[in-house]
Amino acid sequence: MNNAPLAYRLRPEQLNDVIGQDHLIGKDKPLRRLIESGRIHSMIFWGPSGCGKTTLAQLMATYIDAEFYPVSAVQSGVKEIRQAITTAQANLIENKQTIVFVDEVHRFNKAQQDAFLPYIEDATIIFIGASTENPSFELNGALLSRCRVFTLKPIDDEGLLDVLAKGIESLKAGKPDLFLSASVQKLVVQQAQGDARRVLNLLELSVDCMDDGVNELTSEQVSLAAGVALQNFDKGGDQFYQQISAFHKSIRGSDPNAGLYWLARMLLAGCDPFYLARRLTVIASEDIGNADPRALTVAIDAWDALRRLGQPEGELALAQATTYLASAPKSNASYKAFKLAKTDALNTPSADVPLHLRNAVTQLQKKMGFKQDYHYAHDHADGYSPGQRYFPDNMADKNYYQPVDRGLESKIAARLHYLKQLDYNKHKG
Repeated sequence: MNNAPLAYRLRPEQLNDVIGQDHLIGKDKPLRRLIESGRIHSMIFWGPSGCGKTTLAQLMATYIDAEFYPVSAVQSGVKEIRQAITTAQANLIENKQTIVFVDEVHRFNKAQQDAFLPYIEDATIIFIGASTENPSFELNGALLSRCRVFTLKPIDDEGLLDVLAKGIESLKAGKPDLFLSASVQKLVVQQAQGDARRVLNLLELSVDCMDDGVNELTSEQVSLAAGVALQNFDKGGDQFYQQISAFHKSIRGSDPNAGLYWLARMLLAGCDPFYLARRLTVIASEDIGNADPRALTVAIDAWDALRRLGQPEGELALAQATTYLASAPKSNASYKAFKLAKTDALNTPSADVPLHLRNAVTQLQKKMGFKQDYHYAHDHADGYSPGQRYFPDNMADKNYYQPVDRGLESKIAARLHYLKQLDYNKHKG
C-alpha cells in the first residue's frame, strides 16, 4: 500500500468521507438512501473523470457485503464478461451478491453491452456502469431501460481543496514540514479541473520532484510537474460536442470574447482546426445570412488561410473570423426559409414545372406552350415582372423568407416589400 498511488491510498472507505456529489449522497438524497437501505439495483454513473464513480461503486459493495468485480471496457472483451458472470453465479450459490463494475462502459459495442442483459434481468449481477459520455447517445436502449442513470458532477474548487488537504496530511508522514501556500494550493486545484484524482496525482508528482531538504512546494514546481495542462476535451465525445455548442452559441449571441475563449480551449486541447473552420462557415450562413453576406466570405477565407498557413499561424485566421462573425448583425431568416421550403418540396415531389417556366429548345416544345407568357425580368422597370408566378400551378405562392430588420437584410426587406406592392398593383389593375 505504501507504494500505491496517493489517490488509491486515500480512496474513501465510508460514505461520509466522499467529497462532492451532495445532490446524490447528501442527507436523504436518492443514492444515499438506496445505499443505506441495502436495496441497490443496476445503475449507470455518468460524470467526468475523477468525480468518484469508482469510489461510490466500491462503497456500495462494502455496504451490502457484495463482491466488487471490476471490468474495464477499454481492456476487456466477451471473455472477461463471461468470467464476471461465472464468478457471480458461484457467489449466488453462497448467497452472496456481486457488483460487476464496468468502467468506460460506453466503449463496449452493442453485442458486449447486450451480453449483460439476461444477468441483470435475473439479478445474477448488480450492474454498475461508469461513463464519461452521455449514456443516451452511447448506450443501448435495452441496457438503459434496465439501469437508473445517476449524473455525477465535477468536484468544485472547495471540494478539491479538501481533497488536497487530505493529500498534504498524508504526505506529511514522510515529509513532516511539507508546506503549500494558499496560492500554490489554488494552482493545483486549477490544474485539476474538477478531477479529485488529478489533484492527488499532481500533488504527489510535484512533491516527488522536490529537492532533498526543501519543504515548501512552489508554483514553478507544480507547473513543471503538470507540464501542459490537459484540457477537459475529447475528440468526438460529449465534451467535444458541449464545447462546440458553447462556441457556436457564443458567436450567435454576439459575444466575440467568449467565442475566442472556446476557440482557444478547443485548439489547445487538440481539436481539428478544419472542423472549427467548417463550423464557422455554417454559422455564417445559419446565424448571419444576408444580414451581412460578407460573413460567409470571411469564414471561407479563414478556412483557406488555415489550409495555406497551417498551425499555429492559421489559427489567427480562425480567431479573426470568430470575432467578425460574433460582431456581425444576425439573421436566421434564410435558414428558417430553407427549412420551410424543404418541407414543401418533400410534400410535393411530383409538382410539374409550369409551362411558362420551361425552356423551349425545339419547335415542338414551343407548340406545346413551353415558355409561352414568360416575361423576361430584365425587360421591365426595376428588373422585375409584376405578377409573374414561379411556383407550380397547383401550389399557392409561399412567403418563406422573412428578412429581419438588421444589417443589409433591412434593405432587402424594403426591396421585397416594394416588389410585392408592384404585384398588388398589377393584380388590382
